[in-house]
Amino acid sequence: MKNFLSTAIALVLFLQHASAQNEIKGKIKDSSGEPLIGSTVLIKGTNTYALSDENGEFKLTNLKEFPLTLQVNFVGFKEFQLELSALPQEVLDIQLEDDLQLAEVLITARRRTEEVQKVPIPISVVGGPKIEESGSFNVNRVKELVPTVQLYSSNPRNTTLNIRGLGSTFGLTNDGIDPGVGFYVDGVYFARPAATSLDFIDIEQIEVLRGPQGTLFGKNTTAGAFNISTRLPSYTPGGTVELSYGNYGFIQAKTSITGPLSKNLAARVSFSGTQRDGVIENIVTGKSINDLNNLGFRGQLLFNPSSKVELVLAGDASSQRPDGYAQVVAGVVETQRAPYRRFEQIIADLNYDLPTRDAFDRIVDHDTPWRSNNDLGGISLNADIQIGEGTLTSTTAWRYWNWGPSNDRDFTGLPVLSLSQAPSRHDQFSQEIRYAGDFSKKLSGVFGVFYLSQNLKTSPYHTEESGAAQWRFSQSSTSPLWATPGLLDGYGIRTYSTLESVGAAVFGQLDWAITEKLHFLPGIRFNYDKKDVDYKRETYGGLQTTDPALLAIQRSVYSPQSFIANVEDQNWSGQATLAYQFSEKINTFATVSTSYKPVGINLGGLPTVAGQPLLEVAEVKPEYVKHFELGIKTTPTKGSTLNVVFHNTNIEDYQTLVQTAEVGVNRGFLANADEVRVIGVELDGNVRLTPTITLNGALAYTDGIYVSFPNAPVPLEETGGESAFKDISGGRLPGISKWAGSVGSEYAKPTKFFGNSGSFFVAADAFFRSEFSSSPSPSRYLNVDGYALVNARAGFRMSKGFSAFIWSRNLLNQNYYEQLLPAAGNAGHYAAVLGDPATFGVTLRYAI
Repeated sequence: MKNFLSTAIALVLFLQHASAQNEIKGKIKDSSGEPLIGSTVLIKGTNTYALSDENGEFKLTNLKEFPLTLQVNFVGFKEFQLELSALPQEVLDIQLEDDLQLAEVLITARRRTEEVQKVPIPISVVGGPKIEESGSFNVNRVKELVPTVQLYSSNPRNTTLNIRGLGSTFGLTNDGIDPGVGFYVDGVYFARPAATSLDFIDIEQIEVLRGPQGTLFGKNTTAGAFNISTRLPSYTPGGTVELSYGNYGFIQAKTSITGPLSKNLAARVSFSGTQRDGVIENIVTGKSINDLNNLGFRGQLLFNPSSKVELVLAGDASSQRPDGYAQVVAGVVETQRAPYRRFEQIIADLNYDLPTRDAFDRIVDHDTPWRSNNDLGGISLNADIQIGEGTLTSTTAWRYWNWGPSNDRDFTGLPVLSLSQAPSRHDQFSQEIRYAGDFSKKLSGVFGVFYLSQNLKTSPYHTEESGAAQWRFSQSSTSPLWATPGLLDGYGIRTYSTLESVGAAVFGQLDWAITEKLHFLPGIRFNYDKKDVDYKRETYGGLQTTDPALLAIQRSVYSPQSFIANVEDQNWSGQATLAYQFSEKINTFATVSTSYKPVGINLGGLPTVAGQPLLEVAEVKPEYVKHFELGIKTTPTKGSTLNVVFHNTNIEDYQTLVQTAEVGVNRGFLANADEVRVIGVELDGNVRLTPTITLNGALAYTDGIYVSFPNAPVPLEETGGESAFKDISGGRLPGISKWAGSVGSEYAKPTKFFGNSGSFFVAADAFFRSEFSSSPSPSRYLNVDGYALVNARAGFRMSKGFSAFIWSRNLLNQNYYEQLLPAAGNAGHYAAVLGDPATFGVTLRYAI
């Protein structure tokens, strides 16, 4: 890291003396003279652009030879073009005329600035203002705006982020495999799924790319990528302060300050804090749990020593301290075990009953506290250097994750699993170097190299400990020895493990303009992955005895395990796309691609036979992905877009995580399904009906099945049957709704408020999804009913000065489950992650 920084600084100083900085400054305003915030100013024919700030002002610094043409776009206004034969000596004053045209949405998904409608990739884009005003302050809320995204989280560690139902194992996380959806913030790859639970800080834009993207991004992405951009520092001083208040004691504060430190150096400092009371009552403690308690900080330095060099040094730190992520018992299944081993008989023998049989009473009696201490942060240095007709980019980053949990994995007030804690420490270092640009008049593209090293270790160990009632839940015979006093009370396991992994890749993609309308885009990628695991699990506590029969009972619940695994894998993958532009309004593309998800290792404990771990399942084979996509992007009118995509994905050796009846296999274990298939159609569009009314919508049909999985574990209701395995070939994949969609509308009218110019707006968004399976092996019971949510907001916004609006999420107070999952041990009861009830509040913002 020191060597890299020294080299970068030396290069910057050299280029600073070698180049003189040219710049164009200007201000964008409407017909009434009011500034337009977020106007796009593009140097036509290049990747150089800027967005107007809170005062409507912009500055362009990466200038090429004159003459050049400026292209200015903003929603609801006609496109404006200005030819410049030389560097203007004064600040440009640009006024836009009203129109029904949609603004061009610019993206950087292909590592250069492009119009989203012209890129042959299915992409959903959510802008920063919509994220902020809709209350979508983390990924779990953004999914309601992009129906092809699925996120399931029983706590930050156990988080699944999928696109089109693919990416990561459903339900519970095993640290030994890689995610299939890349999560990037300002070009930095975030390796741990816990990052998706953090509050967004100063977001400029989120691009959601669907399908394999391994030839564009450093880390392999078999299912898609989140490409998140934050607001960069500005040489124009400015800042915002925002306060939100709502029901359940909701308070959120945000602030961002930016401005120049010198002629070539600017800074931005941003902060976010969120608190909310709990929405579930623990009747044992009298506390409201599942609250919010989040803090986040981000700082950036922007250094422009010349018109061809940009350096951004960024650091961030976020902390979450909720009394939360408790799950509520949602139902009881009668398994095929002997009657004495079923949940209802067990709790009757223990003289216990659940506090409620209706999960939406939002009541629990858990005797183990829920804790999810989640800390993430890091530092990065990004260097963009213009060389020839392209840009050389270097992104160096180090990140950390500290995790300190406590869970009640039996979901009851009984002392069954008294402790369930898996504190961990994760460090990652990544380096990506790539070049993107034009190689000739007909050839452009991107190519690069990527390196990622990770170290994940227990901190200091993971703990699973039995309570006084564990014997009854684990009892597997009628022997009276199970009732031996103190046999399992305090008996548990401590797990010590380390995972060291290295991933490296070379990747690239070309764009060959065979003709003006026909483009061929080939891409290729080489992956290398290596993982080294040292896993050791020890038993402790319980009744101290030498009786072989009693020891056998203890070992049937928890047994010591240890193994060392060293695996490595390398592979080639690639893609080929044909794109044809029928006209300015119609672009089509067809893509065929292959991709890989690296080899995995089970890190949650191995299933046992006769008390001995099955070491042969410690390693999980890599996935092999074959993907086909056909799409059409259209602009029927100046004020509308309509896009359709058909996709088909087949995966061999699909990595899935399955639940087991063994309490000693924490969070399930990894297995390979022979083959799965996901097929679907997606439709999305936008229309500007009048200068004041806009509509947007998206609809997705997705069908995912196991093509072949003959030896899958049985679902919960078949536990205890003749076989522990079942052929679920033809069964549906978990977490996929066949139908999902969203629709939104906004009315915004320029007006004055207490003499200040701004816009009055009213907006609403609706999201729906059909029912889906919440069990890796299809179950008759673990299915989540479909639901629909409505969010709304209304208020007055200003370019600078005071803005205010009211908002509501889940306006109709819909009761719904986000996820269902069986309790440890498969006794028959299962729990739910509940969606939030109706929330509402007011947001006040002041911008300078």
